[in-house]
Amino acid sequence: MTTERYDAREAEPRWQKSWDERKLFQTDAADPRPNYYVLEMFPYPSGRIHMGHVRNYAMGDVVARYKRAKGFAVMHPMGWDAFGLPAENAAIEKKVHPKAWTYDNIATMRDQLKAIGLSLDWSREIATCDPDYYAQQQKLFLDFLKAGLAYRRKSKVNWDPVDNTVLANEQVIDGRGWRSGAPVEQRELTQWFLKITDFSEDLLSALDGLTRWPEKVRTMQKNWIGRSEGLTVRFAVAGANDASEVEVYTTRPDTLFGASFVALSADHPIARALAEGNPALASFVEECRRAGTSVAALETAEKKGYDTGLRVAHPFDPSWELPVYVANFVLMDYGTGAIFGCPAHDQRDLDFARAYGLPVTPVVAPEGADPASVTIENVAYDGDGVMINSRFLDGLRPADAFQEVARRLEAAELNGRPVAARKVNWRLRDWGISRQRYWGCPIPVIHCDACGVVPVPDDQLPVRLPDDVTFDQPGNPLDRHDAWRNVPCPQCGGPARRETDTMDTFVDSSWYYARFTDPKAASPTVKATADRWLPVDQYIGGVEHAILHLLYSRFFTRAMKATGHVGLDEPFAGLFTQGMVVHETYRDADGQWIAPADIRISEDGGARAATRLSDGSAVEIGAIEKMSKSKKNVVDPNDILGSYGADTARWFMLSDSPPERDVIWTEAGVEGASRFVQRVWRLVNEAAARGAPSGAAAPANVGPAAEALRRAAHGALARVEEDIERLRFNRCVAAAYELANALGQALQADASDDMAFALREAAEILVQIVAPFMPHLAEEAWAALGHSVLVAETPWPKADPALLASDVVTLPVQVNGKKRDEITVAREADAASIEKAVRQLEAVAKAVGDKPIRKIIVVPQRIVNVVA
Repeated sequence: MTTERYDAREAEPRWQKSWDERKLFQTDAADPRPNYYVLEMFPYPSGRIHMGHVRNYAMGDVVARYKRAKGFAVMHPMGWDAFGLPAENAAIEKKVHPKAWTYDNIATMRDQLKAIGLSLDWSREIATCDPDYYAQQQKLFLDFLKAGLAYRRKSKVNWDPVDNTVLANEQVIDGRGWRSGAPVEQRELTQWFLKITDFSEDLLSALDGLTRWPEKVRTMQKNWIGRSEGLTVRFAVAGANDASEVEVYTTRPDTLFGASFVALSADHPIARALAEGNPALASFVEECRRAGTSVAALETAEKKGYDTGLRVAHPFDPSWELPVYVANFVLMDYGTGAIFGCPAHDQRDLDFARAYGLPVTPVVAPEGADPASVTIENVAYDGDGVMINSRFLDGLRPADAFQEVARRLEAAELNGRPVAARKVNWRLRDWGISRQRYWGCPIPVIHCDACGVVPVPDDQLPVRLPDDVTFDQPGNPLDRHDAWRNVPCPQCGGPARRETDTMDTFVDSSWYYARFTDPKAASPTVKATADRWLPVDQYIGGVEHAILHLLYSRFFTRAMKATGHVGLDEPFAGLFTQGMVVHETYRDADGQWIAPADIRISEDGGARAATRLSDGSAVEIGAIEKMSKSKKNVVDPNDILGSYGADTARWFMLSDSPPERDVIWTEAGVEGASRFVQRVWRLVNEAAARGAPSGAAAPANVGPAAEALRRAAHGALARVEEDIERLRFNRCVAAAYELANALGQALQADASDDMAFALREAAEILVQIVAPFMPHLAEEAWAALGHSVLVAETPWPKADPALLASDVVTLPVQVNGKKRDEITVAREADAASIEKAVRQLEAVAKAVGDKPIRKIIVVPQRIVNVVA
């Protein structure tokens, strides 16, 4: 029996080298076995990996290693989401070229990821900044352009005056740029768009079929796509005016009798026309344009308006006039760019009405409420109920009132047309992909004064980024690079100019999963190969990408299908969104953040205190928060790998909490994981010394102690198999701990032939179930058990069904159809004994109360129903 400790620092590089030499994780395109494609969202090469990376990629690695052992041909690739503004900012701050900064970071992070022992196919590695990759992306763009899925138009955009680029709505936080923090301006620029709205209905309806996606993600996408059924309603402008009517879009026409104003977007044609002769209105319109355009920004911003002096007539009462405002919370690109405000039943409208002293008339009363007593103070009522204060609608439900309003207004006329028309509206807008920056994929078109927009010919792709650029001036260096920008027109040969906008980096990540299927192909995909591997069987990444990245990827797959590159619609069959890695925060007496590496924690009677290692000063222990550089509560994976080894980090990351929840990083937790590594090593070596030889046949007779160990081993195996399939990694860890305990107890028993076999079997199963989680330790332990074939090459063991049967069964107990408790009874227990035990349950007595139990129905080995 060995007394040596397991040495992770020596073993891990050795086994990684062995895997690499055997090319175990390279996917053979000709492999006849069933396919399984597991993919984690690829990282941005920021310079170093963090503990969130370790958790994310360890989860995918467990699945990949398990599926290989189960007999699948597994694809598990890795790449880099490598374009983006941080590289340009680094160029400005560090005086280094974005390409050099990016590739240096890739090299560092690649080495770090390899040190974790991930079973990745590095032969498929891609970086989105490689010309080989973005050449194919440019081909996709030109195919989309030819198919009418890409186009160019003027658009109001969020402009960051510091980073000098367009920002998506989601990149505007409280009116400021997400990176620079500068107040965002609104400008009108000619932009390139992708027609994601062509697929609005399909993108929405197909969500119901994504049954292996988290419900919260599907809901977020449904809300983002935002299908609404409503009416366009035309209000006649009162008095003599150039504008004869204002058309609004509403999803709540039932609340028309609660209207107190009409509001226009600052970009509405009527607002623009009025502003030309009204400096005060023009100033307000300009103020609105400087604000962010995201829905979140509009919801939280102070509601402001400008009374235009216009009045419109209520559609059901010409004598009832409503004021028309220009308001900062109305978007031109939603509906018609105009709304009517019903303050009693919409919070934004209520906030606006209170600010400007407008009437607030409730027109929907909660069910059962006295209409005379219904009032609205500071919170709008947006629930269902009964119509009140609404003339001919009174007493109707809102849904019925909707139909009655629609029927009447569709029959009425204004200026020779129906007053109202039913309309389906979508919150989703076409995707603006133009970015005014250098470090991105060039948009492959040329602008010619004679020919217009001309696609770059295929034989001239890729349009490469020039290396000789400088960042000593604000703005896009491509605009200043005359040698690159000025080119002959491919059609007429005359002078022309390259497009200097580059693509939004979300484009790069919207199709990389397809490129991985054949990353060296001379076309974006080889359709037959892509169709063989796609959709991705298991995709893993953060919930922060629930909307944009995942929605854009779903659109891209459909667009690639429409242009002949793939034969499917959905890119990801299964999606898992893992929780974050969080850590305590620490501050000194001056309020400065302190890194965990400079902290000593002491405990006295359960009370915890922190001091600074460098000077012994007291440190305040703060809240547990997401690891971030700004608060210095970051643990460097290199430190953990150097001190404990990769397997310890992986084991702790997957053991402490359900994978969809945040994991709290603690030194005590890591030390506990490290102790388990050593315990497995010790148990395996003891079992190797006392157990049967490798390959020994099972004895004819097995005693109770040996059978108990075999049941524990096969039970753990079955549980781990089920829980990996369901991505319940923490439960797998719990099963491994239980098996280790059973093996440890069995090693204390007297030696016998049957126990020797059980020890060998249990040790091998323990090694194989921890192998996806701690692959280096598993290889070392597998070799200690006498195996010459790597555990990474060994098929997954099969649990013996005969050893999974239990002598007891746990039955749920329902009272009047609701589960109240569980009861564990002998598998062969009769109904009378089960009924007697159920009557003694405290939970049943509480649920029944004073009622008599009328009967108890026992469904053998299934459930117990109590009827009271």
